[in-house]
Amino acid sequence: MKIGIVCYPTFGGSGVVATELGISLSHLGHEIHFITYKQPVRLSGLNQKVHFHEVFVPKYPLFHYQPYELALSSKLVDMVKLHDIELLHVHYAIPHAYAAYMAKQMLASENIHIPIVTTLHGTDITLVGNHPFYKPAVEFSINHSDAVTCVSQSLKEDTHELFSINKNIQVIPNFIDVNNHRSQFSDCDRGSIALESERIIAHVSNFRPVKRVGDVIQIFYRIQQSLSAKLMMIGDGPDRAFAEDLCQKLGITDQVIFFGNSNEVNRVLCFSDLFLLPSKTESFGLAALEAMLSETPVIASDQGGIPEVVEHGFSGFLAPVGDVDTMSQDALKILSDDSVLKQFKANALKAAQKFDIDRVVPFYEEAYKNAIQQISQSGR
Repeated sequence: MKIGIVCYPTFGGSGVVATELGISLSHLGHEIHFITYKQPVRLSGLNQKVHFHEVFVPKYPLFHYQPYELALSSKLVDMVKLHDIELLHVHYAIPHAYAAYMAKQMLASENIHIPIVTTLHGTDITLVGNHPFYKPAVEFSINHSDAVTCVSQSLKEDTHELFSINKNIQVIPNFIDVNNHRSQFSDCDRGSIALESERIIAHVSNFRPVKRVGDVIQIFYRIQQSLSAKLMMIGDGPDRAFAEDLCQKLGITDQVIFFGNSNEVNRVLCFSDLFLLPSKTESFGLAALEAMLSETPVIASDQGGIPEVVEHGFSGFLAPVGDVDTMSQDALKILSDDSVLKQFKANALKAAQKFDIDRVVPFYEEAYKNAIQQISQSGR
């Protein structure tokens, strides 16, 4: 198949999943065309099976905000016609599914009928989509997609609760390339980060309020009162300055390292002992999954799709949002005993392997085939 993939090209989970999916599909012989405003951060090694097409948005003084959706729709039309793309897989309802629908209508006027598969990732539903200003457009885009998938059962339930959806939503979980991930680092140099006696704790996010980075700092503050530890903060965003100030107020600045955005997340996770994800909600918890594959157990909130990834008492512990005391106590249960930590590390890896990309990609292939067949049978 010739597949067009539309996603955000940033460090966010949806962009990572879309990119890894496209690369995996290319290995199976499919021709993949990434169509977005910048080359995705996880995309490298372009070849005859993997292509990138940049969406250029001309700057017109007439517009206060430049019309990306219009530029994307036009680019999709051009790429479908130029490369005979058979299907568009768009990640995020707004603006991608909306732009894809407009492209579909323009193509239909030329008797070119192309199916749209829309994957919902979370904030397009729970945050952006639920805003009264965007809600009608999100609802329309979902209902006019030819197939709809989402990354967790929790997100599916949220979508039906927030919108009037008449399409079947298929749950296809996020995934991770087990073989590629596990082969990247064979020797984790803990000494470059911490002393041999120190536990290494990590957090990865976009530092938005929903991630509750203040709770991350407070949990670590309690942990380090009982044992020697370092905290690795990976990512960047609006709450970074707040987190840095909190570290200073608590007197733990020397024990916390802020890396900013990094392509070496796996290197840090490689030598981490514990991962903290106390988010207000997560549609899936991809960061937790990546940590678990690095044999790093997880302390997280019990909201959204996280319980579908982290098994309480096996690969980590779950607690109510904001309960930093319980999270700290559970963290110490894991970190205070070498044998317990070793067992949780093994359990984390075992749990993560259930989400191997080779197990998940066939579900997307089947969704593509069904969408193409549906278009073929309906003649539109």
